[in-house]
Amino acid sequence: MTPERENDEAGPVDPLDSTAVLIARVREGDERARDRLTERYRAALCRWTHGRIPARARDLVDTDDLVQSALYRAMAGLAEFEVRREGAFLSYLRQIVLNQIRDEYRRSRRRPEHTALEDHVLGTDASPLDRIIQRERLERYERALEHLPPRQREAVVMRLEFGFRYREIAEALGLPTGNAARLLTARGLVKLTQTMKD
Repeated sequence: MTPERENDEAGPVDPLDSTAVLIARVREGDERARDRLTERYRAALCRWTHGRIPARARDLVDTDDLVQSALYRAMAGLAEFEVRREGAFLSYLRQIVLNQIRDEYRRSRRRPEHTALEDHVLGTDASPLDRIIQRERLERYERALEHLPPRQREAVVMRLEFGFRYREIAEALGLPTGNAARLLTARGLVKLTQTMKD
C-alpha cells in the first residue's frame, strides 16, 4: 500500500511487504523494515498534516518535524500496537498526529503571538467568527467519524484525509477490488453526512 502509486488499479502489494509483516519485523529489531514502514506513511502524513497545524502554532513547529516525531512515537509504541488489519496502523498514526497538533496548539496559546502590524497591509487571516465556524465543523466531522463502523471510518479517512486511491484502500482493508472500496467509502460518506446534519 503505497500512497504514491500512480495507477488506481495497480497490482496487489507483496505479502512480504505488508504493514503487518513490516511491523513484525520492526518488533524483531529489523531497522530496514522500520525505515520502509516510516517511508511508506511519511508523505501521506505530511500532506494530511500540512495546514492542520493552527496558524498560531506554525512558528513553533514544522510539519515535517511533527510527522517525524509522530513516526518516532509510533515506532516506540509498536510493542503495544495490535495489528488487526492494514488500515489500523494508519488510523494509529493519524491519532498520534492529531494529539501532537492539539499539544502544539495548547503550547502556542501559552505564548504571545509574534506578528508585526503594518498600516498598509490588510488582514488575510480568517475572522474570529470564521475560525469558530471552521473549528465547529471540524469537531462535528470528528464526532461523526466516531459513529461510523471501524472499516467505513478507515475507508473515509484514507480517501478524504489522505487522498488514497480506491485500490490502495482495498489493499489496506483487505477488500477484493477497488470497486468494493469505493462502495464501502460511499456508504461511509452517506452515513457521515447524515450524522453531521443531525
